[in-house]
Amino acid sequence: MAEVVERAATTQAAEMWVKCPECATLAFRKEVERNLNVCLKCGYHFPLTVEQRLAIVADRGTWRQIDSELKASDPLGFVDSKPYWKRLEEARAQTGRNDAIVTGTCEIEHEPIALGVMDFRFMGGSMGVVVGEKVARLFAHARRNRLPVVLFCASGGARMQEGILSLMQMAKTCTAVARYRDLRLPYVAVLCYPTTGGVAASFAMLGDLNLAEPGALIGFAGRRVIEQTTGERLPPRFQRAEFLLEHGMVDAIVPRRKLRSTLANVLRLLKNSPRHDS
Repeated sequence: MAEVVERAATTQAAEMWVKCPECATLAFRKEVERNLNVCLKCGYHFPLTVEQRLAIVADRGTWRQIDSELKASDPLGFVDSKPYWKRLEEARAQTGRNDAIVTGTCEIEHEPIALGVMDFRFMGGSMGVVVGEKVARLFAHARRNRLPVVLFCASGGARMQEGILSLMQMAKTCTAVARYRDLRLPYVAVLCYPTTGGVAASFAMLGDLNLAEPGALIGFAGRRVIEQTTGERLPPRFQRAEFLLEHGMVDAIVPRRKLRSTLANVLRLLKNSPRHDS
């Protein structure tokens, strides 16, 4: 009995504290959450759940989800250390959703938008058929209703368990963005930690404005793969948001506490610019 009580007390204490992976500072979890899950000492941006992201960005009571019923299948009968269908079941139980992105509509400071938020907890935010389909449908919905699009990207890339079907989503989502651009409507991509692989190589980097959170990992292949392939030693902050900003790959780095107001201002500016004037 004493062992059970001690284990429960240890678990409770662990849940009260959070350790920053960047500066190793320990802080009360509630204090970090009140600071929008940003380290109070070094400014490290902890990953957010979809619900936390929506609470920060969307005007209260305006979020309406679409296409929530879409659910991934196992078209290839893929098995590695465990069957793909089993991985899907575990991811659904862990996250409470059917796949690695939620899409819908909301308002940001009274500006109506179509919004997509990727969930890295669902199989590393990987893009399979359902993620690609939901992104394409989001842009189609925005076209029909003449809405700006904001997409929060957080992904390890294409989902290997769906093989070539997952890679096809890169072309599909790029086509959806291109068709959307025919109406000269604004698209803002927000790159979070991490945005990599096939997602970075498709819709994530196609925004009229590509914003990034501080310290976000952004790139296609991993650091180790690049170093082994090229035989070159890469700079210390290679593929971080700050490095990409210096090299013109993102347009701005926006701290989380300023993101909502920045998005609202950007949407107003783009909506009223000559390029997007309908």
